[in-house]
Amino acid sequence: MSDQRKRISSGSSFEKIAGYSRAVADGGLVFVAGTTGFDYATMTIEPEVEAQTHQTFRNIAAALAEAGASLDDVVRVRYYLTNADDFQRVAPIFGQYLGKARPAATALICALVDPAMRIEIEVTAKKH
Repeated sequence: MSDQRKRISSGSSFEKIAGYSRAVADGGLVFVAGTTGFDYATMTIEPEVEAQTHQTFRNIAAALAEAGASLDDVVRVRYYLTNADDFQRVAPIFGQYLGKARPAATALICALVDPAMRIEIEVTAKKH
């Protein structure tokens, strides 16, 4: 392992069970794993996709901050939605958080591991 590698946890017990970290900072890059709208302090999730999207970005921003980066440093983002109709509802929210960074982006429609989850987002950031 690189001396520069830092693992960041959200505090979710699932990270230990599944053997992963919320984020990994290595050198000048920060990789944030697929993150959902769970509030990790309460382990609750709102039913509305818009609320989940805002919470997801708060979770990502917290992981990035711990790594010394911010949403403005994001260079790549992948959105995973369970319903194609939700894209138009959440696209403006994406712009609220990533409008300055304008990263390369991909959106996919797929099933997620918990039926309560309506969106999952992963990002890569480059620290400056």
